[in-house]
Amino acid sequence: MNIILIADEYIPLSRKVQPKMQHELAVHLVNEGHNVTALMPTFRKEKLRETIDGVDVIRYKIGVNKNTSKVRRLISELSLSRKAWKGFKNNYCLKPELVVYFSPPIFFGKLIQKIKRKYNATSYLVLRDFFPQWVIDQGMIKEKSLIAKFFRHYEQISYESADKIGVMSPENLKWFNQYTCNKYKNITEVLYNWVDKSFLEPIAPNKDFRRKYNLESKTIMIYGGNIGHAQDMMNIVRLGAGLQHLTQVHIVIIGQGDEYELVESEIKRLKLENITLLPGVSQNEYFAIQKISDIGLFCLHRDHKTHNFPGKILGYLAQGLPVLGCVNSGNDLKELINDSGAGLISVSGEDSKLLQNAINLIHDTDGRENMRKNSLALLVSCFSVDAAATQVIK
Repeated sequence: MNIILIADEYIPLSRKVQPKMQHELAVHLVNEGHNVTALMPTFRKEKLRETIDGVDVIRYKIGVNKNTSKVRRLISELSLSRKAWKGFKNNYCLKPELVVYFSPPIFFGKLIQKIKRKYNATSYLVLRDFFPQWVIDQGMIKEKSLIAKFFRHYEQISYESADKIGVMSPENLKWFNQYTCNKYKNITEVLYNWVDKSFLEPIAPNKDFRRKYNLESKTIMIYGGNIGHAQDMMNIVRLGAGLQHLTQVHIVIIGQGDEYELVESEIKRLKLENITLLPGVSQNEYFAIQKISDIGLFCLHRDHKTHNFPGKILGYLAQGLPVLGCVNSGNDLKELINDSGAGLISVSGEDSKLLQNAINLIHDTDGRENMRKNSLALLVSCFSVDAAATQVIK
């Protein structure tokens, strides 16, 4: 089958989890005998055409759409469908049979419609984020504002362009069907995030990291990924403040995002010497550091109404790290991790509970070893790339 993957960023320059997931899916499909092309934008000096692990990558130029102002990002993303279509026409010679597109962003709908009309292809929307609803929930824009209506227009085009839609969890499925008044109920299913553990196996642990930051005897809690409003990283900053009396533990935050400077200034203001904040690194560098860590951290803003499943958790599970974090109330990720014995999850804003969970993990080394085994078991049972690929192409 000729398959096109469409998203807004890709490896190797992107350091986020979603591009890694996209590539793992693409490689898995290639290994199953499919012809897979990744059609991706770039504002960097990257090759516009290359093959990575058997995946044909076509890039097209757009304006800066990452780590920039919201206005500049919007202007750039509005051009995605138009410029992607041009890049597709000029470089793709096969007849596509399946288009797999990822959201966010919400602006690929018109492109998908054009490809489907011209080639009679089918489409699968991998829906990982309910934008603009989450920014409305957090008060960043108003429900009935013109900008909200503008975003909802493109959101609906994205949904209407799909033959199948995959959301992240059962609670997300319930929420989405209610949110869309069951309009897409017959084509929407749960598609869990995925990870290919084999991609991590060749990466050697970065043992020098502990020496470099004087962490040889420390229990390392690691956070890797986006540092933005949706995460509410102050949860982790407050956790660090609460753990200052435990000199054997250290928090390492590695990432990028529009609240990086806010987190940095708060760490300095509180004089938190037990938190090290580092800018984003390559995927291989990050996983090499993760391999010498003891506990995986994550957090979600408590005002979310939808039930996000941060992709970074898959990396923790694949490495056998106990997961420590906090989520918005009602998020079924809390029960999934707690009930499987893979970690300890609380509700965002309940700082005392998060702190107590952290202390329990720090002191209970035997419990962490059991969680390591449970993490690997949960990964195999729910989050394999093989299961995801089977759903997408069926």
